Amino acid sequence: MKHLIIIATLLVSGVINSQTNYEKGMQKAFELWGSNKPTEAINLFERIANAEPDNWLPSYYAAQINIVNSFGEKDEEKLSAQLKKAQDLINDATAISKDNPEILVLQALLHTAWVAYDGATYGMTLSGKVVELYAKAKQIAPKNPRVVYCKAEWDIGGASYFGQDTTPFCKDLELALELFANFKPETPFHPNWGKERAAQVLKSCKK
Repeated sequence: MKHLIIIATLLVSGVINSQTNYEKGMQKAFELWGSNKPTEAINLFERIANAEPDNWLPSYYAAQINIVNSFGEKDEEKLSAQLKKAQDLINDATAISKDNPEILVLQALLHTAWVAYDGATYGMTLSGKVVELYAKAKQIAPKNPRVVYCKAEWDIGGASYFGQDTTPFCKDLELALELFANFKPETPFHPNWGKERAAQVLKSCKK
């Protein structure tokens, strides 16, 4: 009995230490990202992903940084390398957490980065995929604020490109902000981004 108690104690302390290391690592990675050190943040998220093979979040954030940094990138070779890396990370996250609306949104944003880079080349092949991804994410999680906001921004971008009125999508952004106000992430490290950007897009949408 004594040996069982010792073994149980060791197991529990191992889990606590692992959790502490995970939390410290994630906090450090976010700090690096916030300090404008994206490469260091990506590398740390990837190391955490290797240490946490059943956790989709580190791969998700490493992919997100690559995608965010791809918007506005003019060098196609650099853009291609970033987005290929992001796609590999999204694939890793998806293998752990299938039909995850947060990952579906990230995949849609990856395609959007290509469309933003060269709409004439990539718009025809990727726009349909983006629409499908948002439709699937909305079906799974209709009250997820990032699903509603990112779909609305995509719709606004498409309407602007074709010279159409964007105001019908203002209401979707208003809904997104309501959802953000009531959204509580599952853990401190689960996605909780987008509120500020949604408010910014809504402001320009109403002009």
